[in-house]
Amino acid sequence: MDSDALNTFLTIHRRGGISNAAKFLHRSQPAISRRIALLEQELGVPLFERVAGRTRLSDAGRVLIPYAERAVAAAQDAEQAIRALTKQNAGPVSLAVTGTLADGRLSTIMKRFARENPAVTLTLRTATSTEVSDLIRRGEATIGLRYNADRSGDLACELVLTEALQVACAPDHPLAGKRVKRLAELRGERWIAFPETRGRREIAAAHVFALFLTQGLGEVEWTAVDSLTAQKRLVEAGFGLALLARSHMAEELRAASLATIAVGDLAAEQDIVLVTRRGGFLSTAAESLLETIRRNYAGLDASITRDIGKRSPARKGIARRRLV
Repeated sequence: MDSDALNTFLTIHRRGGISNAAKFLHRSQPAISRRIALLEQELGVPLFERVAGRTRLSDAGRVLIPYAERAVAAAQDAEQAIRALTKQNAGPVSLAVTGTLADGRLSTIMKRFARENPAVTLTLRTATSTEVSDLIRRGEATIGLRYNADRSGDLACELVLTEALQVACAPDHPLAGKRVKRLAELRGERWIAFPETRGRREIAAAHVFALFLTQGLGEVEWTAVDSLTAQKRLVEAGFGLALLARSHMAEELRAASLATIAVGDLAAEQDIVLVTRRGGFLSTAAESLLETIRRNYAGLDASITRDIGKRSPARKGIARRRLV
């Protein structure tokens, strides 16, 4: 079997059928059908079944998926490595990031990279943290930026920032710009958070609840909002509090449309990590993008990193929790 046949198989699976795969691959449906029929003949088993008018994987197809993904990704690595021999610092680089990391900082990174690498075609995709890992694993993206390390052995994760989380409030909130000693003083507030979604590593309602539960405070009232921008607008309007990274509300803090409440016994944080495929080929252009991301995160957030380093997890009364 060759990588083209395996790629055709994967495309049929991901696109939900031969017709959609043909459109995506810019081939005719008969050509796609013949390609997959030859692969099934070579393997001696059917890879797809028609159930209720839909194309679904057979048992053999499900077994083949991870092997096909690795084989196609390896073929892409080989192609890029050969091209890199004749053309340095050029070609395509694909970046996949968790949606809430696609902010002003990422725009700065992309502008700097484009300026320093004019011959490189850079593409961007947004996804949940789990989806970012899957895109890297399948070779559909070169570099990923997500929350918290992926523990699977086929991916390499590099920590670029551990960022503190703060309580955001409306500028006219009675506690705006002030400090409270204990999280318990905010128990009566309504909180705004992401709903629980598979693969999401942003601060979901369960994480907010966990901070209160660790202190025996029970659950709190909350509103599920599946958009960071919408969350900030609701907080600005006084509809509740949110637990946000300072970088996520930097513009609003500068414009004084959002404020923060310092909480003495709260120390919550989240990691931002770079993800690449372990052992996968990285072109000169991809290495350049990695270095641009490292420089940007290290440069813009040195003060945040220092502040985190000063906190002691053993300090009495601290509710320290890394949100994952």
